[in-house]
Amino acid sequence: MAKKSKKNGKAIAKKNGHSDLTFLGWRRKNGRVGVRNHVIILPLDDLSNSACEAVANNIKGTMALPHAYGRLQFGEDLDLHFRTLIGTGANPNVAAVVVIGIEDGWTKRVVDGIAKTGKPVTGFGIEGHGDIATIAKASYVAKQYVQMASELQREECDIADLWVSTKCGESDTTTGLASCPTVGNMYDKLIPRGIYGVFGETSEITGAEHLAKARAINKKIGEKWYKVWKSYQDDVIEAHKTDDLSDSQPTKGNIAGGLTTIEEKALGNLEKIGRECKYIDVLAPAEAPRKGKGLYYMDTSSAAAECVTLMAAAGYAVHTFPTGQGNVIGNPIVPVIKISGNPKTMRTMGEHIDVDVSGILRRDMTIPQAGDALIDMIVRTANGRLTAAEALGHREYVMTKLYRSA
Repeated sequence: MAKKSKKNGKAIAKKNGHSDLTFLGWRRKNGRVGVRNHVIILPLDDLSNSACEAVANNIKGTMALPHAYGRLQFGEDLDLHFRTLIGTGANPNVAAVVVIGIEDGWTKRVVDGIAKTGKPVTGFGIEGHGDIATIAKASYVAKQYVQMASELQREECDIADLWVSTKCGESDTTTGLASCPTVGNMYDKLIPRGIYGVFGETSEITGAEHLAKARAINKKIGEKWYKVWKSYQDDVIEAHKTDDLSDSQPTKGNIAGGLTTIEEKALGNLEKIGRECKYIDVLAPAEAPRKGKGLYYMDTSSAAAECVTLMAAAGYAVHTFPTGQGNVIGNPIVPVIKISGNPKTMRTMGEHIDVDVSGILRRDMTIPQAGDALIDMIVRTANGRLTAAEALGHREYVMTKLYRSA
């Protein structure tokens, strides 16, 4: 990677590797650093989507995050709902939040959770006021927030301030050979530099579970991971399957791309964690890491939008997304960097790809070179470059639901 100006918050690489990497980010009051500066209008529940979208329509520069849930949930499912909403608002890519809910109690719970970060947040309940009055009051606050956010300044930050998540999608034979190893090489280089990383997709590791278990930092964490994986196998897959996973894992697209079994897909999936990294803890869905810098595993769905939403709610600020057949996924608050090593995908869906590593298959690019290209793109994205998904308007925000509501 060529040497670039430190004053511009660019990447600086020396002969001994990535010895000095910086970017320009927004440092929040809790010390976290964001690479975007969003003001979001966050609905507590599905009934509040319309009001949130109306506020976002009124106040330019704000963004509503409509979703399908929030009513009559209970137990662990309700806890996950709150953890996801609070985590979304708490993400360092968010400068300020307006929360709107049908009633005040649960709305306040989300507001109080986000407020712990020190960022501006205000909540509004619709009951007793109606949509029109609520939208008007929330719009006034949203206008103040977006003007405040527009004056916040970036500062130079070390690469260690970045939290980088990963999840692959629309995988094929090229994914395990090129794009996933590219992400793994990036982690092998940046995890020692102090970044936070995370991978997940519990069902998709089936067939390589022995390898995943062995990549834990110690036996205790390995057993913790295996318990999570086995629980999903027993309590979800075996309990609810009508035949097998053949219509989901691998998907029809995976099979068309040459992956004939879940075992083949799982082996490619694990290439994302490189050769040297070991995960230091196992997280529940949308749970923020608490053991310090390093690589984590999160218990997530393998569905793209669900997984990225959960990782964003855990506080990750940049997402890397290896794909073979081509995937269009984005996220409202986190830039999603797509990597592909499939030459056909680069020809037919190139507008969705940020990093082309198809040279690996042609043998004119090495995996370490691809890893360097991804690191360069991560820094450029952190400095403000829009990802393909952002430029194309992809804002997939999908909550994970554990079971049906009461």
